[in-house]
Amino acid sequence: MGFINNKWMRAAVPALLIHCSIGTVYCWSTFKQAIAETIGMSPFAVGWAFSLAIFFLGMSAAFAGRMVEKNIHKSSLLACICFTAGMIGTGVFIQFTTGIVALIGIFMCYGCIMGIGLGVGYLTPVKTLMLWFSDQKGLATGISIMGFGLAKAIATPIMEYLQQQFGISWMFYILGGIYFIMMMLGHFLLKKPDGWVEPDDSRSDFKPLDMFKSKVFLGIWLMFFINIHCGLALITYEKQILTTAFADMAVMGAMIAIIPSVTAGFNALGRIGFSTISDKMKDRNTVYKIIFISCIIMTAVTLIPFAITNGSKSVVFGAIVILLLVVVNSGYGGGFSTLPALLSSRFGMDKISKIHGLALSAWAIAGLTGNNMSEIILNASGKTYEYILIATLVLYAVALLISIKMVSGKKQA
Repeated sequence: MGFINNKWMRAAVPALLIHCSIGTVYCWSTFKQAIAETIGMSPFAVGWAFSLAIFFLGMSAAFAGRMVEKNIHKSSLLACICFTAGMIGTGVFIQFTTGIVALIGIFMCYGCIMGIGLGVGYLTPVKTLMLWFSDQKGLATGISIMGFGLAKAIATPIMEYLQQQFGISWMFYILGGIYFIMMMLGHFLLKKPDGWVEPDDSRSDFKPLDMFKSKVFLGIWLMFFINIHCGLALITYEKQILTTAFADMAVMGAMIAIIPSVTAGFNALGRIGFSTISDKMKDRNTVYKIIFISCIIMTAVTLIPFAITNGSKSVVFGAIVILLLVVVNSGYGGGFSTLPALLSSRFGMDKISKIHGLALSAWAIAGLTGNNMSEIILNASGKTYEYILIATLVLYAVALLISIKMVSGKKQA
């Protein structure tokens, strides 16, 4: 039983199985156009399914903390059922309906049902990991949340192949079945350490909304929100930004095909890298300062050739854009993985699932604002990407100030 009952088989492996499944939500751009063409709706209208999925992810995580604290097996089963049912339901509506009926069905299945599975599944393994890896909380959460980021790099070519061979609907059916098996295996393996007993919270006076009265929690929530908002503002327009950077170059097609997989890899590396580094730091908040400073520097550097040459294309300009996307993706992933350990360093472990879930509500709001801010700016400016960079530069600077001024280094009562 020693082979099974250890921190890797009872925490790390099931967390990766769950997160590598639900993390495929970030493959949305791989099939968005195909869905729009199949059901006869615009890509913009269909795109709201992704925004709804992220919104329900964050909000379900915010309200699922109590259930996760009490019973991780109930929550992991719910995550498996909702996520895979949402995927299969999306395939059904794409195959058998069109127009507004299909759109509403996709919103309900991919956006709402699957989004709930995303939120509950994202939150479920985190505390268990931190209990098993009590001296390496950053590494533990980095392992799990790395799976969420790595899912895009793994699943994108598989999705492309399945679409070509079987069509868009069957892609959802096949992957829904595969992810059901993976998440059910994670469900059966996931287990808290022997001897750990959750405190009785029947008489708990914990009031989630009171957390927003804490300057430290509010600061963490705001800088987490800004990091996601800015990340989505750039990441969701990655392909268009790369097209601008490499237009009129012979390497354009190859670069646009390769770079998203590279940046997805750095997103995953940022998740395990930044959180692991935080284990060595006196204050885990330092990681966020590093993330925001690096994003500020790279965004400012990228703006220079835009301002001087009006986006004139060159190899140097293309390299700068790639480096910007690498830095933003790394910081985006690192912000997620370092969050649970930062919260535990400020508020302790007793209610970490509830507090972490509440903090993830920032993800819900950013899922609605990030890519839509870019859309609004592009429509107002005539598809001029430097204004997006200016907006994100200002917001990253605000996030850095919040990290310095509001997120103190002392554990809260």
